[in-house]
Amino acid sequence: MGNCYNRLKHEELRELQQTTHFTKKEIQKWYKDFMVDCPNGRLKKEEFQTVYQQFFPDGDPSKFATFVFNVFDSDKDGYITFKEFIAALSVTSRGNIEEKLDWAFNLYDLDNDGFITQTEMLDIVEAIYAMVGNSIDLPEDENTPDKRVKKIFTMMDKNNDGKLSKEEFREGSKNDSYIVQALSTGFDQAE
Repeated sequence: MGNCYNRLKHEELRELQQTTHFTKKEIQKWYKDFMVDCPNGRLKKEEFQTVYQQFFPDGDPSKFATFVFNVFDSDKDGYITFKEFIAALSVTSRGNIEEKLDWAFNLYDLDNDGFITQTEMLDIVEAIYAMVGNSIDLPEDENTPDKRVKKIFTMMDKNNDGKLSKEEFREGSKNDSYIVQALSTGFDQAE
């Protein structure tokens, strides 16, 4: 058992090199760190929430962390494996804007029906506001989750059907300099 958890199999490593934006060395480092934190090779939702709490000590990130966990957990088995973790990290930290927008769309599309409703977006935006607490000064037209969602839908919902298609979300996000800047900022902790 010891060796299977200490190193990735050669085939797994090669596959991750081909399917992520990380080098062999970076994948090996992330794997080693992942296995220190998750010796059984699986990250539970509660553990994931604890990590978020460390980054947002002044707010309540538990709801947002749950939403992010659900996107990382691509096979929906209630755990994040290393492969799921590194795939999501690759997109969120080093993916191009299209990959990041697709990932963000999946985060907001809570019921996976291919559309983001105002209710779904409100759930996420409320979770974000709870997570950051009062640490950010927001303009008057965005100082509540409801106002922010209404502003986003006014800008993005081109056919006024009360929901955003992936295309509307992509185009609307690209036209919002704040969103583009947020998506363009990656973090390279593996180096």
